[in-house]
Amino acid sequence: MVHQHDESTANEVGTTTQLPSYGSSEEPRVYKVGCPPQKNFAREFRDTLRETFFHDNPLRQYKDQSGSAKFMMALQFLFPIFEWGRSYNLRKFKGDLIAGLTIASLCIPQDIGYSKLANLDAQYGLYSSFVPPLIYAAMGSSKDIAIGPVAVVSLLIGSLLQNEVDPVKNKEEYLRLAFTATFFAGITQAALGFLRLGFLIEFLSHAAIVGFMGGAAITIALQQLKYVLGIKSFTKKTDIISVMRSVWSSAHHGWNWQTIVIGITFLAFLLLAKYIGKKNRKFFWVPAIAPITSVILATLFVFITRADKQGVQIVNHITKGINPSSVHKIYFTGPFVAKGFKIGVISAMIGLTEAVAIGRTFAALKDYQLDGNKEMVALGTMNIAGSMTSCYIATGSFSRSAVNFMAGCQTPVSNIIMSAVVLLTLLVITPLFKYTPNAILGSIIISAVIGLVDYEAVILIWKVDKMDFIACMGAFFGVVFASVEIGLLIAVSISFAKILLQVTRPRTVLLGNLPGTTIYRNTDQYPEARHIPGVVIVRVDSAIYFSNSNYVRERTLRWLTEEEEKAKAEGQSKINFLIIEMSPVIDIDTSGIHALEDLYKNLKKRDIQLILANPGSIVMEKLLSSKLNEHIGSNNIFLTVADAVRFCTRKSMQEP
Repeated sequence: MVHQHDESTANEVGTTTQLPSYGSSEEPRVYKVGCPPQKNFAREFRDTLRETFFHDNPLRQYKDQSGSAKFMMALQFLFPIFEWGRSYNLRKFKGDLIAGLTIASLCIPQDIGYSKLANLDAQYGLYSSFVPPLIYAAMGSSKDIAIGPVAVVSLLIGSLLQNEVDPVKNKEEYLRLAFTATFFAGITQAALGFLRLGFLIEFLSHAAIVGFMGGAAITIALQQLKYVLGIKSFTKKTDIISVMRSVWSSAHHGWNWQTIVIGITFLAFLLLAKYIGKKNRKFFWVPAIAPITSVILATLFVFITRADKQGVQIVNHITKGINPSSVHKIYFTGPFVAKGFKIGVISAMIGLTEAVAIGRTFAALKDYQLDGNKEMVALGTMNIAGSMTSCYIATGSFSRSAVNFMAGCQTPVSNIIMSAVVLLTLLVITPLFKYTPNAILGSIIISAVIGLVDYEAVILIWKVDKMDFIACMGAFFGVVFASVEIGLLIAVSISFAKILLQVTRPRTVLLGNLPGTTIYRNTDQYPEARHIPGVVIVRVDSAIYFSNSNYVRERTLRWLTEEEEKAKAEGQSKINFLIIEMSPVIDIDTSGIHALEDLYKNLKKRDIQLILANPGSIVMEKLLSSKLNEHIGSNNIFLTVADAVRFCTRKSMQEP
């Protein structure tokens, strides 16, 4: 294992500093490939477990602390309110008060509309913005997230629930299944956080989420046409073909012109308010108060003109009072348990993905750390509590969180302020919503979900990664032309397919020497890189596992065959050495060892020497354990490609 000094710095930054050339009389300093100290199985298992589940070392703060200090720190960990509450002051309260009142004005009309997406009565949307935010305020670590029902999850749970139970004919069973799904969603979220399995939500790629959210936004907007156009008989399907067929089939007799005037007028007002807020951040409050202003004006208009007598559909009745207990309504036995569990798990994953993404976005803007696993525990706990207090699944809302952020929130107290306003609404104001037209709720939802269609992100995805673009469009068209479930399935499937493709078909490239240096780089990226006569250098850009070991071996042999044919056609010297650059190979398993051994045997029959360059500590340890290093030869394992090429050049010169 003969090598020279570590040239990693030169290799990384691409410096053209002259290093000793192969023909120089000056001998470089010699190093051997380092081998890590042997670990026993227990220690290796412990280190792997710690790195997988506790990479952030959450227990480090408890070291050398007294028992009482540890208890207080644990309490603050589970309930961050005990930590930030100690430094809370009037200045922070002013910011939270303004933010809380602002997001309350936004959430009340949205909650009533989103409950309709979930096929639930209006009060359940308000219930879900009362209890869950209080729980989150005590347990959540984000200062900016505004908690409550959101459009995508409402559509998802409504779509999944109505596949199992008819929300009109079996209203009570539907409601009970909704609470059951919420309970299991909370259990799933809390379990993922407690067991530190938050990394599982990372399997849904950003591109797939962009496509899914965009498709869901289009679907939600199309669903609101029944309210904006005043259509009474409307399809229960969510695909665009069924929805548009239902819209046009009722054009001659089912549309109500008074409803259309209300819907279109206030939709234009809401979009204008949104444009003003986006154009000038000083007017962030304009789009925030626009929904509640629209509701007040539309309600007054209908009440004064009695437009409900002319066919304008209205909310009619919202049950007054605080959340009733729903513990007795959750299914713990019977056939609906499995159905509730399935719906809950699916909804939980989408809710988590959205909330954690929102939390991290605003945490980065305010420069503080967000613990994803802690967030999951908080979200799960609030949904478990919510399922027992007549709430359906709540999570972080992007539109409300953005308003919360711009309104100057300082702590989660803004959620408490919002909850207090919602409580006041439930106790006092709900009867005033009797004459609120459904059209205005449809307009509010359309204006809210338009922002979920992120066309700029789609363009960027197309430019950066075509495979990601396929995942994005697959999820989008799956939701729009089939259903939310199909779109979600496509999103997950394509995300996994991409992972499998990258794992089973890793990139392998040919390396060449950059003139005047001892740096070796991809010849496609650096066309000026020169091939070394008699030597083929291949870099494997992945770990070598059972899933790709055969491909790596076969692809390497194909590179060799192609270079042999090229050398023969150009009259160059015969290929005598194959160097595998192993810097990117972070790990190798038994199948990978066998693949290298088979490659070595194949090359030996062709009178070609296999040489390894810069295997990492884990790879080197496994080469030693399998004794493959003895077959290849310790003198054929080098620290750098430059060392390996120097060895090959000298050996070729020594041969007759």
